[in-house]
Amino acid sequence: MQTLRDSIGTEIRRIFADPGGKTIEISREDEGLFGPNSVCWQVHGDVTAMMIGGIASLLLQMLEPRVLAGVWDHSVFRQDMRGRLRRTAAFLARTTYGDKAQALGEIARIRRVHDYVHGTLPDGTPYHANDPEALAWVHVTESLCFVESFIRYRKPHMSMRDRDRYFDEMAQVGVLLGADPVPRTYRAAQTFVRDARPRLRFDERTREIADLLLHQPASSPALAPFHHMTMQAGVDLLPGWARSMHGLSISLPARLAVRGGTTGMAAITRWALSQNSTVRNSAASA
Repeated sequence: MQTLRDSIGTEIRRIFADPGGKTIEISREDEGLFGPNSVCWQVHGDVTAMMIGGIASLLLQMLEPRVLAGVWDHSVFRQDMRGRLRRTAAFLARTTYGDKAQALGEIARIRRVHDYVHGTLPDGTPYHANDPEALAWVHVTESLCFVESFIRYRKPHMSMRDRDRYFDEMAQVGVLLGADPVPRTYRAAQTFVRDARPRLRFDERTREIADLLLHQPASSPALAPFHHMTMQAGVDLLPGWARSMHGLSISLPARLAVRGGTTGMAAITRWALSQNSTVRNSAASA
């Protein structure tokens, strides 16, 4: 008989399962690119922080015209957003926790996909998904949002040393994907984002993709409160200038409510997915 912990854990795991219920497969013949003592394993293991960071990073990424064009012209994001998000989660899980063969295979697969993603921006400028600078924008904003979310909702006193270790570890993936430049410290990542701001844009296509992301329905009625809180926390995690570009705002009382509610939600999620849960044990022994 399932306990309350198992029931909550099962619902959360369904977010990442495909329509047939199949969960992400991880191969562990060796310790992979990072290993269990890495900061990446800590940060990427916190489900709530990762989901919030993922929402914020997507909102940042689509402000870069080349990145937005690749999504608009080639991705099934608009038709199958949940599937696209699941595939992103699978990539992160396999490159973080999979063995070296699986991690490198995932990276090679993404590079092959990018080979076919190219076109022309509305102003006539050509773009290519394998453009090193555009790849760097995706890599850095994603990494920065993940670690900022982890700091806010899991480890507020995370040391600068561990923040720098995280970016140094994640640089392996960025370099293998073809990104350039790839910051290797927390401060360098912040500087990269600051320096990129003049080339960022917001238009009707950005608005449409952002609206689809923020107003997608929950995967199940039981997860509706969790889903809504995650979206609000993702908006709150954005730097103020990015919220302004998107035309999004969140009042101070709402911000306090979101942060308090999300902190509690994150604690419940960790409890439901903890090692003592029979759902977790069953998955681990499968």
